[in-house]
Amino acid sequence: MKVMIAEDEWLARKELVYLLEMEEDIELMPHASNGKELLELVNEWEPDAIFLDIQMPELDGMQAARMLKTAAQVPLIVFTTAHDDHAVEAFGLNAVDYLLKPYSHERLKESLARIRSKLSNSPLTTSLPSKMQFSSKARNWNKLLIIDGEKHVLLDPETILYAEREEKSIHIYTYSNQIYMSKMSLQELENKLGELPFFRPHRSYLVNLNGIDELVPWFNGAFNLILKNEKRTQLPVSREMAKELFRLLK
Repeated sequence: MKVMIAEDEWLARKELVYLLEMEEDIELMPHASNGKELLELVNEWEPDAIFLDIQMPELDGMQAARMLKTAAQVPLIVFTTAHDDHAVEAFGLNAVDYLLKPYSHERLKESLARIRSKLSNSPLTTSLPSKMQFSSKARNWNKLLIIDGEKHVLLDPETILYAEREEKSIHIYTYSNQIYMSKMSLQELENKLGELPFFRPHRSYLVNLNGIDELVPWFNGAFNLILKNEKRTQLPVSREMAKELFRLLK
């Protein structure tokens, strides 16, 4: 689930980032500090949901939400504010939730549950897997198109060792130590790879299961992956994802 934060207060944004990073299925998109910047980022990154502060400079959250109704992919919106003055207006804009600061982790989880419920019931979400499967069979094509700057590279998925999220882009690493940069998200790359043996050990990484050499215990149930390359690259595996990884490797 791709989530974007629009918040001009640094401390409030930092707090929300900290809480959202505890959720394994969330991929944070670049942040916006005002409404104008938000509109530009939404067009570029197409988030599934936005935590939108109401009081922001240049273009406030309410104005931005009205303008987002015309976006190619209209995101779900959770308004965030220190006051409850705008609650009625917020729900008039079909907001999923209205979150008061300071944030409570339990209250945030309620908002996320509403977002997940909305997304799971949307026609786009439910039809996407079958469309991807049909498209893959129709093309009978085993190359992945990577747009790296001005270059368009056709990459064999089996040559990919792992991919890493880096701010507004991802870096794709091959077994032969080549690195490609793409503006797609990790979730988009994972979707393109379809049923190939790739796994998300952590929100910031996607790894080829065939490229794992060792699993080394770390602490509190977490692990480090050691990969089959010259650098013996190590990638973190969260405690929650370690259980799923062991199930896949058995």
